[in-house]
Amino acid sequence: MIERYTLPEMGKIFEDEFKFSTWLKIEILACEARAKLGEIPAGAVKIIKDKAKFDVKRILEIEETTKHDVIAFLTNVAEYVGEESRHIHYGMTSSDILDTTLSYQMKTAGELLLKSLNDFKKVLKRKALEHKHTICIGRSHGIHAEPTSMGLKFALWYEETKRNIRRLQNSIASISVGQISGAVGTFEHLSPKVEEYVCKKMGLQPASVSTQVIQRDRHAEFLSSIAIIGSTLEKISVEIRHLQRTEVLEAEEFFSKGQKGSSAMPHKRNPIISERITGLSRILRANALAAFENVALWHERDISHSSVERIIVPDSCITLHYMLDLIVKLIDRLIVYPQNMLQNLELTRGLIFSQSILLKLIEKGTSREAAYKLVQEPAMAVWTDKNKNLKDELLDSEEVMRILTENEIKEIFSYEKMLKNVDYIFSRSVELD
Repeated sequence: MIERYTLPEMGKIFEDEFKFSTWLKIEILACEARAKLGEIPAGAVKIIKDKAKFDVKRILEIEETTKHDVIAFLTNVAEYVGEESRHIHYGMTSSDILDTTLSYQMKTAGELLLKSLNDFKKVLKRKALEHKHTICIGRSHGIHAEPTSMGLKFALWYEETKRNIRRLQNSIASISVGQISGAVGTFEHLSPKVEEYVCKKMGLQPASVSTQVIQRDRHAEFLSSIAIIGSTLEKISVEIRHLQRTEVLEAEEFFSKGQKGSSAMPHKRNPIISERITGLSRILRANALAAFENVALWHERDISHSSVERIIVPDSCITLHYMLDLIVKLIDRLIVYPQNMLQNLELTRGLIFSQSILLKLIEKGTSREAAYKLVQEPAMAVWTDKNKNLKDELLDSEEVMRILTENEIKEIFSYEKMLKNVDYIFSRSVELD
């Protein structure tokens, strides 16, 4: 069984309790750093660490008056700490704790998403190997093309998921920065050593250069990675939705006992999970666009980004985590119908071998243009007449039979030969890891 990660775990990262706890941790670490520099007494830090706490309801109550969340927080903490609270937030600006905390939240959320992505990669690998040689029709423009394997579909998604893991890892690294640099990022009233100490303890890197805020291209990169992952999940979901269509039915979502598909039609089995994932991916892309809009701020800072981020960051992280939970279960329990795949392969009555015939004629010395015409004419006859098949039409063609033998034509109409390189493709991907 694949280990599951509970969805509430992600939500807690963006709750007030987690946020204020991180604010307090940063403030205490800054005091510790200043004590190590000899700027405040070690005894004062001990008192702060012993007494410092907060009450979410009280902070919100104070904020009703102050209209400033950080001041409300500091006021509430001071109510517990007393006189030594004067050392808290010394030389810092609100964004020092806001942005460092947001980075920590995004890093923590990103690591949870990585766990779910790795779960997804595992189930895709297992399905790819299971259906490595499950033959099915490949489609281009929605029209039958040539045979492929269901395993190759899973392998394709597996490779894309590997790329998404790398994208997310890179964007987590980009956002894993903090700042304790003061009102405009110049360390005017605080040593850079305080920032170094706090960031190290928080598992972050100091931002090389900051203003009053950490620059928002980092956040845009993180949310772009999330949007790309969501687009991959949509791509997979759209394929499953097509495969579940009544006329196709090569695969379908698991339908549990007691599940209902329609309030009006008792027979319905709908791809509701795939459709839900498709819809949610649109939210992730919209949020990524909002993150791009946040990159350009006035001078050293404005707060036009702030209200946006309070929505798009938690919503994107929670939404993608939920989508990954859905799709792992969806793929793990996906019902595949190999017999229907074989039946669908026969729908065009041999037309899927048209390129093989074309190339065989060329091998025999026929020009490409002439060979194409020789194959297209009987192929179009088969396309418009369901009583015909391509092999018989070719065998009845005097022009074709002057170039190819009966055995050569019959040997071409083999599904197995068309998948002769599947093992090689797997050796470059799924079986390489």
